[in-house]
Amino acid sequence: VRLVEVGGGLVQPGGSLRLACAVSGLALADNAVSWFHQVSESVSEAVACIQAGDEETFYLTRAKGRFTIPKDNDKNTMSLQMNDLKLEDAGVYSCAAGSSCSNMQYGGEGTLVNVSS
Repeated sequence: VRLVEVGGGLVQPGGSLRLACAVSGLALADNAVSWFHQVSESVSEAVACIQAGDEETFYLTRAKGRFTIPKDNDKNTMSLQMNDLKLEDAGVYSCAAGSSCSNMQYGGEGTLVNVSS
């Protein structure tokens, strides 16, 4: 199983950025998928997750209304659309997949998002 993120970069506060995650070796249609934000060297927070099956979607409170997590089962890709970015959104974002939102078994290396004026 391999997950590869692309799309990180530098954006000004208030701007938008779309991250993409290409997945191989695993069918996203059958798995929960998430995006994680690395807050510190040892702490990551799940900013968004789509549950397997009913595809119920969950967002971190500070991400609600600003972030969405589009998923294309046919192309086996997922994205993280981030709008109205804030300084605290900066960091490494990684995609993950697994049997449920509380059990992510596979993850990518991450891509860096820098929010700065």
